[in-house]
Amino acid sequence: MTIDMDVMAPLMFGGLVVFLILGFPVAFSLSAVGLFFGFISIELGFFTSAYLGNLPLRVFGIVQNDLLLSIPFFTLMGAILERCGLAEDLLEGTGQLFGKIPGGLAYAVIIVGAILGAITGTVAASVIAMGMISLPIMMKYGYDMRIATGVIAASGTITQVIPPSLVLIVLGDQLGKSVGDMYAGAIGPSILQILLFILFIVGVSIFAPHKVPALPDEALGSRGWPLIWRVVKGMVPCVVLIFLVLGTIFMGLATPTEAGAMGAMGAIVLAWMNGRFTWSLLRQAMENTMRITAMVIFILIGATVFSLVFQGVDGSLWIEHMLAKLPGGQTGFLIFSQVFIFFLAFFLDFFEIAFIIIPLLAPIAAKLGIDLVWFGVLICVNMQTSFMHPPFGFALFYLRGIAPKEVKSSDIYWGAIPWVGLQLILVAIVIFWPESVTYWLDKGSGVDPSTVRIEVPLPDLPEDDAPPVFR
Repeated sequence: MTIDMDVMAPLMFGGLVVFLILGFPVAFSLSAVGLFFGFISIELGFFTSAYLGNLPLRVFGIVQNDLLLSIPFFTLMGAILERCGLAEDLLEGTGQLFGKIPGGLAYAVIIVGAILGAITGTVAASVIAMGMISLPIMMKYGYDMRIATGVIAASGTITQVIPPSLVLIVLGDQLGKSVGDMYAGAIGPSILQILLFILFIVGVSIFAPHKVPALPDEALGSRGWPLIWRVVKGMVPCVVLIFLVLGTIFMGLATPTEAGAMGAMGAIVLAWMNGRFTWSLLRQAMENTMRITAMVIFILIGATVFSLVFQGVDGSLWIEHMLAKLPGGQTGFLIFSQVFIFFLAFFLDFFEIAFIIIPLLAPIAAKLGIDLVWFGVLICVNMQTSFMHPPFGFALFYLRGIAPKEVKSSDIYWGAIPWVGLQLILVAIVIFWPESVTYWLDKGSGVDPSTVRIEVPLPDLPEDDAPPVFR
């Protein structure tokens, strides 16, 4: 029996899906499927053993990629800030500031979630910190349980879109675009996401104020300038750190790796200023960083093994031909790709989607004339729903882990659904209003380089200084 090379790519993709459904680790599933089909392809003569000789070079290219070095720096920064008490100070001060109005605590959670997202880049830090502080207060003063759990989990996922998101770093690397452009493109969707969340709470406070009651006076503590000063005192270090990390990237003063290193150092300084810095805290943060970084590198190595063999059996052509037949051109491709990623996010996390799926979709998007920065930000917005999908969303797991026992899991799951809807609305806005992303990108000088002529006048040389003539 002979096997045609045309069926190898579908078999590889199907084999990977089977491994993932069985629950094998993604990194090792990618490597195993890639090597297995690579050896079969050599035996069948689809390519020679010399083709797999490219693998060491690709692995070496991963470990020497300076851009990926920013991942452990940003992860370390988030791990330190998660434990330094900054979230507690911000939430308590902002909660008291807005607590007098219906939905005040929910507004505080959204605002602080955005701030934490801009300085930590990790969903776990935001959800755990806000859940431990805000959820007991919301429960005590009569907040609807589904609203309370939903706003805490959703506000933590803003971290995935707002710079310096790790998702944007990975997507920039996979799409071949600068992280600075990815960060700039994500500014608009980040603002829109925050506004959508706030508008939802405004609607709830108008039509169902009993679900988001204002806090009584005895729960508000001190009011007036001392409270405002407390909020400002907590905000200023955050603004400084945000500028240190993002401002230096946007101004071209630092690469993402350098900015991440400064951010990690800034997080240590903030922890020290809050009196929370200990060697134990630093060790725990470094251990967490080591685990996440090792996971990313192993997934990347597995993905490059899989993609090398997949390309060797013309898998990219198979994907291209399959998607090129979709009706609607760009629109059809965008609808298919976003629906595909949305459902994949039920089972895979953002690292796995970025390393497995994006390399397959990016070349097709480029051929269709789609702006890859816009496409990457759109995917990032879509992938943040993966943290909110019942019942597999990681934000829901984090919240379930720290929520009191009287909080039902069903309330956490049902409470997530409206916020997933809001995130999908943002996906639609980005699709139908591309300027929400492209407006923030550098427009350049607006001059067509092909029309530029550079003329250098030659100096008039004296007769004696004329260049010699060689015969």
